Amino acid sequence: MFLKYVLSVFLLSQFTLSVDVDLVVFNVTVLGDDGRPVTGLTDKDFRVYEDGREEKIKIFQPEDTPATVGLVIDNSGSMSNKRKDVVTAALAFLGASHPQDEMFIVNFNRKPWLALPPSHPFTSDRSELRATLTETRAEGTTALYDALKLALDHLNQGSRQRKALIVLSDGGDNASIAKLDDVLRLAQQSSATIYSIGIYDPFQKDRNPSVLKRIAKVTGGEAFFPNTLESLHSIWPRIASAIRGQYTIGYVSSNAAHNGEYRRVKITAKGKRGKMLDIRTRTGYLAAGKP
Repeated sequence: MFLKYVLSVFLLSQFTLSVDVDLVVFNVTVLGDDGRPVTGLTDKDFRVYEDGREEKIKIFQPEDTPATVGLVIDNSGSMSNKRKDVVTAALAFLGASHPQDEMFIVNFNRKPWLALPPSHPFTSDRSELRATLTETRAEGTTALYDALKLALDHLNQGSRQRKALIVLSDGGDNASIAKLDDVLRLAQQSSATIYSIGIYDPFQKDRNPSVLKRIAKVTGGEAFFPNTLESLHSIWPRIASAIRGQYTIGYVSSNAAHNGEYRRVKITAKGKRGKMLDIRTRTGYLAAGKP
């Protein structure tokens, strides 16, 4: 998330702002009393504090601007009897997402792979995404951590400032080279929000819901555990709505040290009547290390 590059922020108006900075980026969901995303806020409604010190907002993207979104889909043997429902629900997510989102899919069983060809690693073409979702069989073991690592690395290549991953799995891992701590560290370094969906049979030995909860929590996302496969059909559009309702906030830290340390960040927002609103985002980030 602590990024050094020439940043191009693309707004729906086609206005492009480029600045050469060390930028810290947060994707922020603001919720009202009814639990629905609050829209229509401006940068003046937000305050950002890093380790207790207020920071000046440099970049602000309103809600419902295009994002880079990755779907990480478990295709191991344990998912074989759930495959049809998973695909149907994922297709509903595509329909509810922003039409200009650039997307990719990471499938995994004993190893992960990118579903789109190298010639175009991201796409907004829903028909192409539908085809990649429906052509894979569920078989083999589970390399969840390797899949998350691949997805986080690939996500950084996306052109949208707002980034998100949706992970669907039972949370178990019996084939990865990467370790969970490696994945959690990558997630803390990324600006991505991760949403996880855990589906498994009650007596499934390899299930591990705690992993899905942890990876969502450290990124300011949310973990879902539907009681039935039919419940998937309401969860995916809910996640699409959450991504579209996010605000993207960027600032240049007043702490210029590249020490690789974790910095705590608090973001607040006030509504029209001055009432403090409920914020969902990550609680901090890992600063860049020494060059």
